[in-house]
Amino acid sequence: MKRRDLLTAAGLGALAPAGLAAATLATPTLATPAIAQTTPTVRWRLTASVPKVLDAIFGANELVAKYVSEATDGRFTIQPFAAGEIVPGLQALDAVQNGTVEAAQTPLYYYTGKDATFACFTTMPFGLNARQQNAWFYHGGGRQLQNEFLAKYNLVGFLGGNTGTQMGGWFRKEVKTLEDFKGLKFRIGGIAGQVVAKLGVVPQQIAPADIYPSLEKGTIDACEWVGPYDDEKLGFVKVAPFYYYPGWWDGGPTMNVVVNKAKWDELPKAYQAIFEAATAYANADMLAKYDAFNPAALRRLVAQGAQLRPFPPEFLDASYKATNELYAEISAKNASFKKVLESLIAFRNDEYLWWQVGEYPYDSYMIRARSRG
Repeated sequence: MKRRDLLTAAGLGALAPAGLAAATLATPTLATPAIAQTTPTVRWRLTASVPKVLDAIFGANELVAKYVSEATDGRFTIQPFAAGEIVPGLQALDAVQNGTVEAAQTPLYYYTGKDATFACFTTMPFGLNARQQNAWFYHGGGRQLQNEFLAKYNLVGFLGGNTGTQMGGWFRKEVKTLEDFKGLKFRIGGIAGQVVAKLGVVPQQIAPADIYPSLEKGTIDACEWVGPYDDEKLGFVKVAPFYYYPGWWDGGPTMNVVVNKAKWDELPKAYQAIFEAATAYANADMLAKYDAFNPAALRRLVAQGAQLRPFPPEFLDASYKATNELYAEISAKNASFKKVLESLIAFRNDEYLWWQVGEYPYDSYMIRARSRG
C-alpha cells in the first residue's frame, strides 16, 4: 500500500464506526475530494526574458521549479522556458497577462511603454542598491505597492533575483566629455533611456539575443547589459573594448517574477507559500552568484582587452539632474508613478543615512587597505 493510501485508510478507520469501517474504506470517493483539494496536480509554464546562456538569471527559474516540485512531491511542477521558446523576451509579461503561460521572470522596466510605474519595481536611475531594493520590497511597503499596481494587469509579483549594481556598459569608442555622448546609439533599457535622451543620446531597447550582432555591425555604438559574469558570455569585449562604470541606472536591478492572478488565486495556500519561499530563495541565490563570480570574470575580461573607464563626472552630474527632471515630468502626469516613486525615494534617503555611517566607511576603508596590500 502506498504511504498516502495508508494514511488515508488510517484516518478513515479512526473516524468510522467499527462496523462501517470496511464499507467506508471500500468507497474511495469519500477520501478523494479532501486529497484533491489540498494537494492537487498543478502544471505551470514559466517564460523568461533571457536566454539560457545567462545561467545566473535563467538558473533562478530552475531553482524555483526544483524546490516547488520537491516540496510538493511532484504534484506542483513548473517548466521554465527561455526567451523565444514560447514568446519573445520582451513579451513575457503579456504572455502571463493573457494566460498563454502562468508565470514569467522578467525585469518589469521592460514595460515602461505601458506605464512608467513598472520601472520602480525593477530599478530606477539613482535609485536603490540591491540590499535596499530587497529591504524596500519586504519591509518598506514596496511589495504592497507593487501588487496594488500589478492587479490592474491581472498579475501578482515577486522578487526573483538581483544582479547587484551593474556596469555602465561597452562602448566602441572612448567617451571623455558630455559632448561625446551626443548622437550615440546606446542600447539601454527602461526609464534610463529617457534620461540619456535628454543628454542627446539615442536610446535603443533591444532584446538580449540581439545586442551582440547590433554592436558588431555598428547598428548601435554602445550597450549596457549586466556585469562581468554575463557580459563575458555575450562576448561584447570583442567588438567594444571600452568598459564603463558605474551603471547609475541599475543600482539594484531586480528580476521580477509575475504570475497570472487568476492562476495564483486557484492555488492552495500551501502551494502559494511554497512558491513564495522558492522565489525568495532564488532572489538571494542570484545575488550571491554574481557577487561570487564577477571578480574572476572581470579579471578575464581585462586580460582579453577590456579597458576599464569611469564615466566622466560631468556625465554623471548631468544624468542625475536629467533624472530628477524626468521624475518630476512623469509624476505630474502619472499619479501611480508619483505614489510609488515618493515611497522609493523616501526609503532611499533614509537608507543612505545609515550607509554613510556604517556600510560606506567600512567598504571604503577595506578598499584602501586592499590597495595598500
